[in-house]
Amino acid sequence: MADHPIKARLTEAMKDAMRARDKDRLGAIRLVLSEFKKIEVDERLDVTDERAIVVLDKMVKQRRDSIKQYEAGGRPELAATEQAEINVIQEFLPAALSESEISDIISAAIKEIGATSMKDMGAVMNIARPQLMGRADMGLVSQLVKKLLS
Repeated sequence: MADHPIKARLTEAMKDAMRARDKDRLGAIRLVLSEFKKIEVDERLDVTDERAIVVLDKMVKQRRDSIKQYEAGGRPELAATEQAEINVIQEFLPAALSESEISDIISAAIKEIGATSMKDMGAVMNIARPQLMGRADMGLVSQLVKKLLS
């Protein structure tokens, strides 16, 4: 995340996509902006970068689930569309962390609370989640926490 908030970057990207007549990119960006607008109307608050990351992460996860279903149903063209949307959405998420960086954050959380067993997994996840949101697949994070606690 540079100097510009995510929402402002999305708005600029939408204008650029309109100028370039890139319908697919424009459609994906409009989906994200409409989700932000829905939150602003329903909850009567501006979407902060933190909230935007949560929303974008959720949208990527939904599309990954859709891809699995489309591939299982023999619809590769629909899976390709979802993947294209994921690629656009991920441009606005912070850079992804490597597995070793994720492990370092989890290890620090384990040390911070003195976790010793799987019973402490929830507490470890609560500490690590804010640092990892939007930057790591939470399924992978969960697996790493289990591995480090066992």
